Amino acid sequence: MSNPFTRTPTDQERQMADKVTSSCAFKMGLSGVAGFGLGAIFGLIMSSIDFSNPINTDASTKQQVKETLKDMGKKSYSSAKGFAMVAAIYSGSECIIESYRAKNDIYNAVSAGCVTGGILAAKTGPKGMAFGCAGFAAFSAAIEWYMSEH
Repeated sequence: MSNPFTRTPTDQERQMADKVTSSCAFKMGLSGVAGFGLGAIFGLIMSSIDFSNPINTDASTKQQVKETLKDMGKKSYSSAKGFAMVAAIYSGSECIIESYRAKNDIYNAVSAGCVTGGILAAKTGPKGMAFGCAGFAAFSAAIEWYMSEH
């Protein structure tokens, strides 16, 4: 006897789901969420080994713990926002470039790296954007080369 609450999706539903999950907006959003999570973890780890904020030894243990957790939360959130932004910009630009070129190769990653580096360095002016583009493109090329080798 089959369960009346479970049903198999139709071909049309599968096609719609495939269309949504393969869209650049979905990939960008998912990458942003994943980047936020990884950035939060990274920020938490880095804040736990950061010795730039000395502990107030005159305060009670409860107050010291409260201040430490507050500082860790701020640093973790800041790192999470940064990672989310980089991941979303990179994956969105790579998806758009790949859709435009209709190819999946290293040039998509390098171009997306350039776009991402340029956007992240936009506040520094044209020279900073050029360096950001070159640096992030080189980093993207290195990662793509390493991933294709392994």
